[in-house]
Amino acid sequence: MTADQRDASNPLRGLSAVQKQARGLPPVHLWNPPFCGDIDMRIARDGTWYYMNSPIGRKPLMQLFASVLRYDDDGKYYLVTPVEKCGIRVEDAPFTAIRMRVEGAGDAQSISFETNTDDAVTVDAAHPLRFAVEEGTDGLKPYVLVRANLEALVSRALFYDLVAAGAVKDGWFGVWSGGQFWPMQKADEIGFSA
Repeated sequence: MTADQRDASNPLRGLSAVQKQARGLPPVHLWNPPFCGDIDMRIARDGTWYYMNSPIGRKPLMQLFASVLRYDDDGKYYLVTPVEKCGIRVEDAPFTAIRMRVEGAGDAQSISFETNTDDAVTVDAAHPLRFAVEEGTDGLKPYVLVRANLEALVSRALFYDLVAAGAVKDGWFGVWSGGQFWPMQKADEIGFSA
């Protein structure tokens, strides 16, 4: 790597090259740059992005960072450009689902989400919905896969809407979307019957 490619005072210099690329998501899965260390950037549980403990208030900047975000097999999140790879902290999920749309009914129902970074996904085989048990409360937390190992936590308000779109199938309470049933919890454990 040449000195003009890597500037120690600016660990995210490669973002300028990414920003100049055509619209769409860059192919971060194809890039294998050297690891440049961790930077003081984190994504809080509520979906707020911080740099050096200051919230990133400009949505286009947050979207740029999100476009080069990658979750690797080592269980860590990185911002990846063609010339550098920098580690960041993610407290829960990198994205938050903040809008939801339900169309149709029964097994023909379709559920779509929009994230805080304006990604839009419809729950289907390519974008599965999963439910995790929240530590400390034993409540459920729904997640939807946005892309390439990056999930969005469905906000609490939308979770109530998701439950309202639910149904019971084979003893499980869950939701239909994309021609599949996504189970949340055993129906009898939460007082639902077939």
